Amino acid sequence: MPEDAPLVGMLVRFGRELRSEGLAVGSGDIMTYATAMAELDPADLADLYWAGRSVLVSKRDDITGYDRVFRRFFLGSDDPLAGVLRLNAEARAQTSQAALVIPATEQTADDQQGEEAMLGLMASDAEALRHKSFTACTPAELAAVRRIMTRIRLTPPRRRTRRTAPARGGTALDLRRMVRESMRMHGEPAELYWRARKARLRPLILILDVSGSMADYSRNLLQFAYSATRAAARVEVFCFGTRLTRVTRELDHRRPDDALALAAQTVFDWEGGTRIGASLDSFVRQWGRRGLCRGGIVVICSDGLDRGDPAVLDAAMERLARLSYRIVWMNPHKGSDPAFRPSTLGMMVAAPHIDLLLSGHDLSSLEELAALLPTLN
Repeated sequence: MPEDAPLVGMLVRFGRELRSEGLAVGSGDIMTYATAMAELDPADLADLYWAGRSVLVSKRDDITGYDRVFRRFFLGSDDPLAGVLRLNAEARAQTSQAALVIPATEQTADDQQGEEAMLGLMASDAEALRHKSFTACTPAELAAVRRIMTRIRLTPPRRRTRRTAPARGGTALDLRRMVRESMRMHGEPAELYWRARKARLRPLILILDVSGSMADYSRNLLQFAYSATRAAARVEVFCFGTRLTRVTRELDHRRPDDALALAAQTVFDWEGGTRIGASLDSFVRQWGRRGLCRGGIVVICSDGLDRGDPAVLDAAMERLARLSYRIVWMNPHKGSDPAFRPSTLGMMVAAPHIDLLLSGHDLSSLEELAALLPTLN
């Protein structure tokens, strides 16, 4: 478009600078960057920085070079359009008290003091966002929450297997190794060797309610599920409204926006009705009995508003409790109230089979789940 030509030209020049720095930036990446900025605010340095870093940086080792080129191009460039964007961003930062923090490389003392002040401001904003309900967040705040969410690392608990491996101070003697070593020593055993049982991560299964009553939380929970699939192995993700849909394969993309868009297209009943019992029964019959959740942690994210038969939900939860190791239920209505008691019929039916009840209404509750997962032994 003619009105976007100066912005596209500036982004092309920025891509050339990145290539001269050694980053592998292609023409398709620049086009994707320009398309993303068409939906964002080009005068916001935060949007410019994070959109470019998400699209143009494919390796962790390139982040330092990207930061150096971004600081030189946008904060110290002679490019007229870049200068206008920088002035607009500075004016906005003075009025809205928001600033972009770029990791420091080579800076003067004044620059470090200025960025330390901005870092403190951003840290306080991030802390406020952690305890702000998703329903009360603005679109810009939700975007910031999703960026923070990508840094959450989920580590499911480990379980001991029947297989053993060489270890120091194990529980059983490694007789084969001892025989081999004694033959090398002409029949004289020189040392005791031990074996211990191997440990492996338990499967993690996320079952997300994407019905109309969960519309304010669905995308954020799906973003959390995407981060889980990138951070841990053996993670399965399912969505349900009136029926169950597996979206693990759709979330297996490097770019989160593409993954979430593909998952939303796959779930045909997004923001529709709710049949928790029928969906969980379908999961147990099609996936649970095949061993998918055997010994695993099942996390169900739903408000418990079920329009189906309570007897079906009770039977499905009972079977699921027998197949899985732990069941964690995240109900956004719980909030931060420690005295929360289920009031909906679906939650009252499922409560006897739930091992841990958490909230999923804000970022801190998701971080609480990530912290509690390794301890569910």
